Amino acid sequence: MDNHKLSELLQRVSDGSCSVEEALKSLKHMPTETLEFACIDHHRHLRTGFPEVVFGENKSADQIAEIMIRMMKGTSVALATRVSSEKAEVVTGRVEGLIYHEQASMLVGNLVDGEDRGRGVIAVVAAGTSDIPVAEEALVTAGSLGNRVETLYDVGVAGIHRLLAGRELLEVATVLIVVAGMEGALPSVIGGLVDKPVVAVPTSVGYGTGFGGIAALLGMLNSCAPGVAVVNIDNGFGAGCMAAAINRK
Repeated sequence: MDNHKLSELLQRVSDGSCSVEEALKSLKHMPTETLEFACIDHHRHLRTGFPEVVFGENKSADQIAEIMIRMMKGTSVALATRVSSEKAEVVTGRVEGLIYHEQASMLVGNLVDGEDRGRGVIAVVAAGTSDIPVAEEALVTAGSLGNRVETLYDVGVAGIHRLLAGRELLEVATVLIVVAGMEGALPSVIGGLVDKPVVAVPTSVGYGTGFGGIAALLGMLNSCAPGVAVVNIDNGFGAGCMAAAINRK
């Protein structure tokens, strides 16, 4: 449940269109709902501004489906990350109203079209085409949380002219999510060009001495550009949430 849904319920009780008993029934499983394999936090959105989110990588399709069914009854938006296409096929077959974003490996339900909770545009910038899956996770996350999101892909430092050609988006964005693997230089470059926060996302893209994204992570953590903050390797979801928090009205 979020502030909007709770306010709506209380207003209905106040104007008599919903009885106290009906309201209590709606709040029956608040703030948590315990399943055999999970404890769902329905009040997380009220406390933090972010809904409970399912990390699907090590869960079965049946577990994801059961959690999503319960979440969609009690929250404005329901999200699941790291969901393979095979699991998504099973879950969407069981749970009506879910949308699967294949590149982002995310399931989204209860999405409110046209909702804009942000102060401005969040720009998602990816260094290379191989970084797009992580960038898409950030994009779907930020967009599902009610933000306007625009993208600039395959503009890494190996061809810096491509980035400069997209300078207009860098200048109008309120916050930028910059995704890069290899040596992870792109956030530092962008951080030296803009006067707004940069959320840097290292990816596990790269050859042997990239050490699965550790080289990019260390490069970003050692950035000399001001205003650059770093999330974990391949954590597009975390970057989307951080950008959404910065962009809140």
